[in-house]
Amino acid sequence: MAQPAPSRLGAVLAPLLALAAILAVWEGLTRALAVPAYLLPPPSAVLAAAAHDAGALASGALMTGRAALIGFLMSAVFGALAAIALGSSRLLEKAFYPYTIFLQTVPIVAIAPLLVLWFGPGLRAVAVSAFIVSVFPVIANTLAGLRSVDPGLRDLFRLYGAGRFATLVKLSIPSAVPSIVTGLRVASGLAVIGTIVGEFVAGFSEDSAGLGILVLSSYRQLRTDLLFAAVLTAAALGLALFGAVNLVGALLLRRWHPSEQNR
Repeated sequence: MAQPAPSRLGAVLAPLLALAAILAVWEGLTRALAVPAYLLPPPSAVLAAAAHDAGALASGALMTGRAALIGFLMSAVFGALAAIALGSSRLLEKAFYPYTIFLQTVPIVAIAPLLVLWFGPGLRAVAVSAFIVSVFPVIANTLAGLRSVDPGLRDLFRLYGAGRFATLVKLSIPSAVPSIVTGLRVASGLAVIGTIVGEFVAGFSEDSAGLGILVLSSYRQLRTDLLFAAVLTAAALGLALFGAVNLVGALLLRRWHPSEQNR
């Protein structure tokens, strides 16, 4: 059932009012306590820096967004296929699933120099960094969805003589779609994080710097206002990617899955 208009309006207004209150308190405290701008700039200074360096922020967002999207798409495709392969055999799962956990626990900053050696500095290394950080939630959630299919439905498919491939395509994967969407939602935010971290080591040249490079250069110049602006821009990228995944998930699930029917 669709939400009534007042409820939707309240859902939009509540976070906006909370944001306005937070910014007002932040602005007031930094000015009242005379906090140095290099420690914590007021929101007005961050906004002024964002306006002054809008070109650099837009260019950085484009570079970072492209690498994050490539890494996310790689994690979505590889993660889903890997989970399907692992879910087809308990032996495969026991043999290879621990290595997928390695992707979640590996310190990306430590192996980023290796990515530069293997893929060269720039887009490829940064996209692989985003992939490594974001692939595990896709594998884990997809595998959990495949393993949680109703046993009664499995028995029904077996009773009617359905083969393993038909059961996978017509029962297991459709039943796992909610879990797959959940994994993609988590991966969308992690892809941006992995991209920023990758850019710290494997970033682009100065004339095509991503947001990670902009964060580093702002820090070295003690331009905390621009640093905040770059971080907020990266957060906006993550929200945009999450929103796109959320929209696709809602379109896929709204007609038949209860988790989306009341949105």
